[in-house]
Amino acid sequence: MTMGHLGARVLLAPMEGLLDHTLRDMLTRVGGVDLCVSEFIRVTNTVLPRRAFIRVAPELLNNSRTVAGVPVRVQLLGSDPDYLAANAAALAELQPAGIDLNFGCPAKTVNQHRGGAVLLDEPELVGQIVAAVRRAVPAHIPVSAKMRLGFNDDSRAEDCALAIEAAGASDLVVHARTKAHGYRPPAYWDRIADLRQHVRLPMVANGEIWTLADALRCREVTGCERLMIGRGMVADPGLALAITQHDALFDSRLTGEGVTWSHIVVLMRLFWQGISLRVAPRHRAGRLKQWLNYLRRVYPEAQEAFDQLRLMHDPAQIAQWLDAQALPAA
Repeated sequence: MTMGHLGARVLLAPMEGLLDHTLRDMLTRVGGVDLCVSEFIRVTNTVLPRRAFIRVAPELLNNSRTVAGVPVRVQLLGSDPDYLAANAAALAELQPAGIDLNFGCPAKTVNQHRGGAVLLDEPELVGQIVAAVRRAVPAHIPVSAKMRLGFNDDSRAEDCALAIEAAGASDLVVHARTKAHGYRPPAYWDRIADLRQHVRLPMVANGEIWTLADALRCREVTGCERLMIGRGMVADPGLALAITQHDALFDSRLTGEGVTWSHIVVLMRLFWQGISLRVAPRHRAGRLKQWLNYLRRVYPEAQEAFDQLRLMHDPAQIAQWLDAQALPAA
């Protein structure tokens, strides 16, 4: 059963440098995720080759779906409507499950090059970008957008949301913080509720959803049934499944006990196999420790694992350690 059948959806967020193809694969295997969005593909003053899209979203070679069958929208980032439209048209030939436009990235380097959240100070340009991409892409391919509440403040949030709606976007994800807020709590969910008073565009709430209780409260405050979750899913791979099970008519038979550490170990071994194919040896240990660092929020065993691996950098040693975790206790 998918979230779509329940009238609500859980989306897996794009997170540059963290939530890439390999981790999307792991998290969607657990269940509960209805849709993913890839990390951004930066567009400047050229039309990218086919391989550039596939490098970030190799799911394009699998009908734009993860191994578990979850659709993946591909995200573009830039500030030139014409070049974004041309790249969207090229991407559309690969039949993505959708094209998403990034108006939320808070990274200083990105913003300095007029990409991501800095565009929220220019609602007219935001609308021009969405309209140009919508015109360039076949009607059957959704064009969505992801925005923050603003750059330095949220005074133009309504203007940006209205511009995105008027330009023909299929739906809008709102990360309930400004660029200036970064990722510091809280997320200002009430401002998403404000935006919903001005636009009829289907809206997805994003920001500070770490637990099932957070998800339910976010829905209550924002009025959004659809949620996008990033770091919360990295820390708790069973979170989307818990939300899905809660929504399934509150059927107590479906609640279970969450995803066990034994299941996480299986996923970590698969994750290691995946990054070993795609990541340079010197960076592999860092990728695994990065995930473990998030898992420590939920799993006590992850703290022990993190401590054991803290000073370990050799891929062969780490592979050996992962194999040992899968062995039954003596």
